[in-house]
Amino acid sequence: MSDAQFFKDTGNAKSNLQDYSVTEISSALKKTVEDRFGHVRIRGEITGFRGQHSSGHCYFALKDDRARIEAVIWKGNYNRLQHKPEEGLEVVASGKLTTYPGSSKYQIVIDNLEPAGAGALMALLEERKKKLEAEGLFAPERKQLLPYMPRRIGVVTSPTGSVIRDILHRIGDRFPLHVMVWPVRVQGETTGAEVSNGISGFNAMPENERPDVIIVARGGGSIEDLWGFNDEAVVRAAAASDIPLISAVGHETDWTLIDYAADVRAPTPTGAAEMTVPVKAELDATIASYRARLQSALTRRLDKGRSDLRAAARGLSTPDSLLELPRRSLDEASGRLGRGLDLATRAKRASFERVASRLSGRGLTSSIERNKERLSVSMRRAYAAQRNNVTFAKNRFSDVDRRAPFAFSMSLETAKRQLDQADRLLESFSYANTLERGFAIIRDQNDKPLVNTSDIKSGQAFSVQLQDGMIDAIAAGGSPPKKTQSRTEPSKKTSGDNQGDLF
Repeated sequence: MSDAQFFKDTGNAKSNLQDYSVTEISSALKKTVEDRFGHVRIRGEITGFRGQHSSGHCYFALKDDRARIEAVIWKGNYNRLQHKPEEGLEVVASGKLTTYPGSSKYQIVIDNLEPAGAGALMALLEERKKKLEAEGLFAPERKQLLPYMPRRIGVVTSPTGSVIRDILHRIGDRFPLHVMVWPVRVQGETTGAEVSNGISGFNAMPENERPDVIIVARGGGSIEDLWGFNDEAVVRAAAASDIPLISAVGHETDWTLIDYAADVRAPTPTGAAEMTVPVKAELDATIASYRARLQSALTRRLDKGRSDLRAAARGLSTPDSLLELPRRSLDEASGRLGRGLDLATRAKRASFERVASRLSGRGLTSSIERNKERLSVSMRRAYAAQRNNVTFAKNRFSDVDRRAPFAFSMSLETAKRQLDQADRLLESFSYANTLERGFAIIRDQNDKPLVNTSDIKSGQAFSVQLQDGMIDAIAAGGSPPKKTQSRTEPSKKTSGDNQGDLF
């Protein structure tokens, strides 16, 4: 039998293979892939990463030059990752290989992510540095000056390492001060979060308790060992610190991103301690030198003052010499005073005699007559003018008297119409008509109208104005009672003790 005939016959015959549903075959494939591969490590380049989804999960793909595999990081694992995924970064991803039946795809569920080698770390570090620098976190104008004489020093480091012992020893030798240690892990996945929390924690302390300067310190190590100090959270916490911050991470040749954000970078933790405090012995010597110089300057200043005072005293005149000229001038003036009075008296007497000679009885009489005549003429003119004014006023008053009754009547009629119109307008605007229709006005204790239920608190006293008077009430707590009677039926409650139940 030919092959064509075989396929024709078998195609017509009923197949003896088992039928699977789509769900069954997808589940079988999922189980096979997970059992066969389990936990794997895959090296590839991240592509299609757009940040976290609104759910908190991350979806992207890993690729090389010939293939591509879908990847997912669940929200819980993403927060624990030391190295976050970034577009174009070559990484080594560890996780579980599985399938997604909803779209017939296989994917890796990542639980750990590492850059593929030191080169990838350096590329990631440079890219992160450019990003943070563009935000202005490394700007020189953000830097703060270190206090010359701090009272308290805060150190963010491991409490069990040699770094804290070196810092304490160096500070104790130079200038013993109160040192506050914020314990953190300086290596591992949690380093970034713990160091940033330590910086923020020192800044959150009360003003009279927090340190005057912060040292973030760690010993030397590889780029992987120091990677926690390149975390964005650490850099942002250092840049936002209100307390001056010294970065002392690694050796002098080791640079991390916190070094750029800190106010001062120290080459070593011991160098940071030396920057923080001066040498007490040198300060004592300097103060002693200043004290001796001050004492010497005061002595010289007092001696010079005494010499200047003696010289000024020698240049002063005696009291007799100072009063000699004024006393002589006074004597001369007193000698001229008698003669001056005599001459002034004679001059006044001569002037009086000249005036008296011009006065006579006939001249006075003539002057009185002239003044009397002028006064008489003025009085006649004034009388005539006054009489004219009185006549004019009489005529005008008579005219006004004739027109007054009519004008008063018209004015009274106009005022009455305006009053009636205002009364009707007031009646239309009055809230009394509204109260007659069954409404009420609620007022607080200050007689201020209340328009919202939120304005009335439980236990608050208020008053209710009805059409025929006022009612005092107190607001009760809880929901208002349900109405059980129709609006047309009269209320069975009486005023008095039950008034509070209405509200």
